[in-house]
Amino acid sequence: MSIDTFHPALLSFIEQAHPDQIEFLREVVRVPSDNPPGDCAPLGRRAEALLTALGFAVEALPVPEAQVRANGMVSATNLIVRKRFGEGGPVIALNAHGDVVPPGQGWTHDPYGGDVVQDPQHGPVMYGRGVAVSKSDFATYTWALLALLEAQRQGAPLRGTVELHLTFDEEAGGEIGPGYLLAGGYSKPDYAISAGFSYGITSAHNGCLHVEVAVRGQQAHAAMPDTGVDALEAATHVLGRLYAFRETLAQRRSATPGIGSPTLTVGLIEGGINTNVVPDLVTFRIDRRMIPEEAGSDVEGELRALVEDAVAQRPGATAAVRRIMRAEPLVPLVGSERLIEPLRRHAQAVMGAEIPVQGVPLYTDARHYTQHGVPTVLYGAGPRTLMEARGHNTDENLRLNDLLKATKVVALTLADLLSA
Repeated sequence: MSIDTFHPALLSFIEQAHPDQIEFLREVVRVPSDNPPGDCAPLGRRAEALLTALGFAVEALPVPEAQVRANGMVSATNLIVRKRFGEGGPVIALNAHGDVVPPGQGWTHDPYGGDVVQDPQHGPVMYGRGVAVSKSDFATYTWALLALLEAQRQGAPLRGTVELHLTFDEEAGGEIGPGYLLAGGYSKPDYAISAGFSYGITSAHNGCLHVEVAVRGQQAHAAMPDTGVDALEAATHVLGRLYAFRETLAQRRSATPGIGSPTLTVGLIEGGINTNVVPDLVTFRIDRRMIPEEAGSDVEGELRALVEDAVAQRPGATAAVRRIMRAEPLVPLVGSERLIEPLRRHAQAVMGAEIPVQGVPLYTDARHYTQHGVPTVLYGAGPRTLMEARGHNTDENLRLNDLLKATKVVALTLADLLSA
């Protein structure tokens, strides 16, 4: 019997269970999981309890404290749910992250309230930090899996395994989330779908390099500045070279739709001792976004060489470059088309819109899957654009009709991939 025969039952289940899905999402939003500081174990415990109440066996994997601290966080417990649908078939991981950026000021809704407001144009909308990025896909993937179980009960011919990977360190780079699960051998999926957007399939994204540059000089009394070495003057020269280099980067263009040029931003700077002292140390941090055509080692080497050459032109000054984080770009692997084709076909039918396959200029922890050879794309209940949902902004929100539709798309796609 064709899997298509079971599509109506699968979709009916998702429709009927949608109120429960909304309540599940609200409960997840109500647990703070700001990163920083990254005290995310409480959300892990709450998510584990919610999943257990739904009948799932949950593997809770606390990350050792030393690794958590080295990642700049306080606590993290990764969760895996595995459901086998029959012998053979692929293992498909569904990954969403529960850590969020701090809410900041200026909200008109409680960032941890999960308020639902009826919008005249878009229907019900939930507000809360992380509701779109990406606690929403805790709910998307959980209910897609529940729908598959319902289809199986009705006789759907499925084989393979679906795993939920719920992790909690995307905002810090994913090393102790997906990176931990894959490097530790806790999961060996054949394919992965990571939290994403409901009106587009992300097949590639930028990488990111964060470094700190420490420019050192020699302090002296401001009445006799020539007896010292002005670290701020040297740092200003280095910054000038960096900003000139930024114009060069703007001339490089990615061939991936949706991704433009590499970027360079100096986002933090500090230094000096007092107003009347020649500064002996200035530090600043650089955010260097990498397009898919770039490799992190090459980008870092280029940046280090630029800084070293610039500071060498200021006698007495020195500079040290310290890497803080290097996230490689997400690039399509052979096999990703097996995910893209059914996702796009079902999304266009359910959403009633053209669904592009494109890159985004962000970076995510989905790249850990491709770095382990796992074909990966991003698709989920997220918005058309981050600006639309105010991701990483005040009053972050999710259109609950998009959550419903994205759940249908993921469930139908999984049913195709697991069809005997």
